[in-house]
This record gives sequence, C-alpha cells and structure tokens, in this order.
Amino acid sequence: MEREGGMWEGSGGCGREERRRGREGGLVSPGRSFFFFFFLEVLGLISRTSTLLPAIRVLLGQGRIWLDNLSCSGTEQSVTECASRGWGNSDCTHDEDAGVICKDQRLPGFSDSNVIEVEHHLQVEEVRIRPAVGWGRRPLPVTEGLVEVRLPDGWSQVCDKGWSAHNSHVVCGMLGFPSEKRVNAAFYRLLAQRQQHSFGLHGVACMGTEAHLSLCSLEFYRANDTARCPGGGPAVVSCVPGPLYAASSGQKKQQQSKPQGEARVRLKSGAHPGEGRVEVLKASTWGTVCDRKWDLHAASVVCRELGFGSAREALSGARMGQGMGAIHLSEVRCSGQELSLWKCPHKNITAEDCSHSQDAGVRCNLPYTGAETRIRLSGGRSQHEGRVEVQIGGPGPLRWGLICGDDWGTLEAMVACRQLGLGYANHGLQETWYWDSGNITEVVMSGVRCTGTELSLDQCAHHGTHTTCKRTGTRFTAGVICSETASDLLLHSALVQETAYIEDRPLHMLYCAAEENCLASSARSANWPYGHRRLLRFSSQIHNLGRADFRPKAGRHSWVWHECHGHYHSMDIFTHYDILTPNGTKVAEGHKASFCLEDTECQEDVSKRYECANFGEQGITVGCWDLYRHDIDCQWIDITDVKPGNYILQIVINPNFEVAESDFTNNAMKCNCKYDGHRIWVHNCHIGDAFSEEANRRFERYPGQTSNQII
Repeated sequence: MEREGGMWEGSGGCGREERRRGREGGLVSPGRSFFFFFFLEVLGLISRTSTLLPAIRVLLGQGRIWLDNLSCSGTEQSVTECASRGWGNSDCTHDEDAGVICKDQRLPGFSDSNVIEVEHHLQVEEVRIRPAVGWGRRPLPVTEGLVEVRLPDGWSQVCDKGWSAHNSHVVCGMLGFPSEKRVNAAFYRLLAQRQQHSFGLHGVACMGTEAHLSLCSLEFYRANDTARCPGGGPAVVSCVPGPLYAASSGQKKQQQSKPQGEARVRLKSGAHPGEGRVEVLKASTWGTVCDRKWDLHAASVVCRELGFGSAREALSGARMGQGMGAIHLSEVRCSGQELSLWKCPHKNITAEDCSHSQDAGVRCNLPYTGAETRIRLSGGRSQHEGRVEVQIGGPGPLRWGLICGDDWGTLEAMVACRQLGLGYANHGLQETWYWDSGNITEVVMSGVRCTGTELSLDQCAHHGTHTTCKRTGTRFTAGVICSETASDLLLHSALVQETAYIEDRPLHMLYCAAEENCLASSARSANWPYGHRRLLRFSSQIHNLGRADFRPKAGRHSWVWHECHGHYHSMDIFTHYDILTPNGTKVAEGHKASFCLEDTECQEDVSKRYECANFGEQGITVGCWDLYRHDIDCQWIDITDVKPGNYILQIVINPNFEVAESDFTNNAMKCNCKYDGHRIWVHNCHIGDAFSEEANRRFERYPGQTSNQII
C-alpha cells in the first residue's frame, strides 16, 4: 500500500454506491468511511484523524478490482472479515478507485506478521562511529573510531569500562560490518586525555549475538551524575568491512589476500544490497530455506557470512519472492555465533514439510557509503521517477550534471535506482524532454554501460571526463522510473527436457513461420513449397515468481497484428532459442518472435488477469505461467543444417532486458543434448544459476553418449 495518496496495492476499493446515493464527498460517505479508517487502523497506518481521498485525486489502478461495497463493524481483526460483495465481484471501474493519505508513522504496537522483528523496545535508536581525528575528511564507510549513541539531548560517547570484543561485534554488526579487530588502545587513551567527552552510556555487556546494542545489558547516566566514567575513556571500535565495501575503505589488499571458495549461501531478488531470498548450496544445487522458526539470529548468521552486518529484519512468507526447485533447509536454529548457516542445527526438508510460499529472506545492516548523496532525480511526477543527475568533482568544486541517453537501458537504470535507494528499475529512458531539467543542462557522463550488479553508476564503465553524445541536448539525457517491486521470470526446465523431439515438417506448412523469421537462413533458398525442415520442438512454461506482474514494454497502440496467428504481438523478441557447441559457438538459433503474453494457468489462490484474445491485455500475473506447447508455430529450433554431435540447448527469456526484472541471472536455461543425425537426446536441463560452479564446469565438459547411455 502506498503511503502518500496511493491506492491499495493490487486492489481498488469502489465508491460507486456512495456516489449513486448522492452522498457528500463523492467517493466515500461520512458514515461508510468508517470502514476505510478501520482498514488502515488494522494496518497500523492511521488514526481516526487521517484523510480519505475521492477517486478523482488518486492515480488509476490496473488489473482486477477486488472489493466493493465493504461494510465493517470495527471489531474485525482483518479486512477479509468485513462484509462485501465478495472478492472480485464488482461493478466498478478504476475511475472509482478509493484512496487515502496516511500519517508517516504506524500506530504503537503494530507488527507486520510477515516481518520477524526485535521484540524488545529499542532503548538506543541510533549508533555511529566518529573518527577520533580527521572527522569529515575520512573516506566512507568509516570503519574505526569512537562509539557514539544518539540520546534526546544529542550524540554521546560510551564509557569503555568493561568494554569487550562482544560489544564491538554487536556495534560493528549494526553498522553493516561482519566482524571487528583490535584497536590501538594506547593511542586512543592518549588522545582521550586531550579531548572533552560527553558520556551518556556505561556498563554495556553484550554476549555478541545481539542484533542491536539496545538488546545488551547497559545503563544510562542520570542527569545529576557528575562523575561520569571515572578512570575510563570513550569506547572505540575498529570494524572489518565485507568484500563489497573493502575497496572504498582502503582494505582491498587485505581482503584479497584471503582465499575465497565458492559461497554456500546467497541472496536472490532483493531490491537493495544485503537483502533477498536466502538460498543455500547442497549437493551442487541451490535451494531455498523454509521460514519455520526463522529468526534474527539465523538471519544475522547469513548476513555476516555474506560480508554484511547483522540482520535488520528476518523475513518470512516469501516476502522476497518465491524460489523454484528444491527447499533444502527447515527449522534452522542458530545461536548467532556460527560462522555459517550450515553450522546451525536444522531439519532436512521433505516434500510435505514446506512450500515456496514459506521461503525465508533477510534484510541486512549495510555500511553508510554516502552513494545516494551523489545522485538525484529531477522533473518527475513523483520521487520514483525523473531525469538522472549525478554529482562529479575534482579537480575543482563539485557540480551536478546530466547523463547522455545513448545506449542507456534497463541495466543502467537498475544501478541508478539501487544507488538512489528506490528499489528496482521499471524503465530506463533515453529521452526525457517531458521532464524539466531546471537549470542543470551540462552533460557530465556518457557511454555508461553497467552489468546491473554495481552499487553505483561510477562503478560502471563510462567515457570518463571526455563525454561524447551522438544526440546532444537535454532532450536526449537519461531518465529512470523506479519501483519497489518487480517481476521475475523462470522457465520450467524439466518440461523442456520431457517434451523435446524432432519433427521433419513440410515447407508448405511453414509459410507463416517463415514470415516471422522462425527458420534458419538457408530456408530462403529452399525449393518452396517442396521439401521439409528438421525442427527441434519442445514446450516452454514460463513462470512469474516475482512481486509484480510482467507487462510488455510497448503500449497497446504499438502492438502488431499478425494474421497468421490471429492475435496481437506485444514484444518483438521475448525468448531466444540456441544450439551451441561445448565451447559456446552458436550453430543454430530460433526465437519466439513477438510473443503473445497471457496467463495460461495460475496457482490455486491466484486469478488470471491477462488473455490475448479480443485485443486483451497482455502480461503474466504473479503466481501464473504462460505455456507454449511444442506443437505451435515457432516453438522450435531449425536444426536442418546442424551436423551430428554433442551440443548445448540454451533458452534465454527476455534476452534484451526490455522489461525490468528483480533477477536476470535466472533467465537462461541450459541442457546437454546429443544429436546423431536422426534422433536427439536432451537431458540435464537446469536454470543457469541453479548449479554450483563445479557442477557447471562438469556440465560444459559433457563428453556425449554411447549406446544410448548417458556418461
């Protein structure tokens, strides 16, 4: 749900009944508005003084309208218990979507059932490290200095009497660092004698497993305490940054000296660094973790293992999207002292124990780098969109400038949105003439090319200080539209393996396919309509396991009608099909040109939204999949010219990154295949990032088959 004048996410409340009765306010009457206030009080977002919005003041929603004519008494625990016309039963349009403006704080005592939070009241809200010397001139992140806590009257130091390594471990974890190291105590003692200090905290005693300093035993100085920290000094910590942040803190050399094996834990589909669905490596295959008994201790072990600080949140209920494939662990019970999640007691999962709707996730504490202060958006209709402006400097004063729009795309926009702290990229725009640039007109960055994993745009390749733009002027500068949610497409690899076969199809049945370039180039010189083409056919089932519907980039006005197939095509290329040699050389290719996107089937509790027929809306709903059977046109690779041998079948979804997703690393699927000139064997199909590095190396060294036996 959006906080400022937004609509309820995934639904629209309808106010038509109130308007029919001519009641004041248009959308909701004073009497019926009690329901809306009650609903938001359940969410913990408002008090009775919050404001309702008539439909004319909110942006129109999309998709289904779930609720209409709701009536609550005020005693219900959830909006699902209120009387209504039933879920999805509505005669409203999106012109009548209900909306609210919420206060910026939740009501006291509210807890989100999908977030496992610290149960204790936080006594210390904010902690920082202040360098003892050179304050303001040290590179970020700051890794060593005095521990300071924010109290009502300002920042105060912590008395170091009884200070232990466990205390330092907790403080470093809160500030985004996985571990701590010893400090030069003599230096800081000498320095403390020459400085004035304001102590606000003493007697800190942590066990080292706490996720927050306030969970440790500690005492505050009272206002009338005159002698504070007698014989002691300010507590000092020195933290060790993780690999992602070591280079910026000057500790790259030290980090690289440590041997790095393949990680056995990873995070997937997070909008920000240090967050995502937890996946673990078992028997050379990645799988998820069930959220049963998942808590901050287990989440903190994951975060520190990956080079971040302690956990800020332990997420349950697949809050970071659902995984696909195996669920490896359940009922993980960590003390918080373990160096790896695999060291924690756990239960091996069985098929009946858990489902992917219970996948566990984390949000980790991160070091403050100040990256978000070097980028901003201007001219957009909201804080999530606009023309991208970056700050550059040196030599000379810092100044703001624009980015050339040449070659700017989804991957670059992903990095910009991540640096801004605004989640995923919805669109990367090369023209932004409709957004006013104000007085910023200088282009200071061009040739930006990102892989999509960078933390900031200055980590991407670019032209440096000498900018070059093919199209000049502020009209052709880069822009973004960011979103907190995104789709995530995965191919059902087992279905490809089960349905693959060869067909020799007569040319007179392939005119429509030839029109859409679904045949090899040699087909142009064939003796039409005589002869045939040899096709490798298979079914593909594409699931959307993200947190937003997958929608084509182009609007309806630019869709193309194809008479052969009798429907509108919303994307030029949605999937690439390739036959590769073991060294990666492409010997045959195909593509699903202009895919028609629709919901073929959905999970039990999800309704279909998209259908191609009758110029319907196209897309794939979260929790649904689009199935293309092996027997439809272009669902093949033309292998007429392929010689017998050992090959790799590769399928890539959304290959040109036209539509933003939360994770592009799982868009490719690979299979081993053996072709003897008459028959084909397809096996070992898997999503590109589903195997360990060693298993992928074995896959690429596949020697082929002998006597129909896979070796």
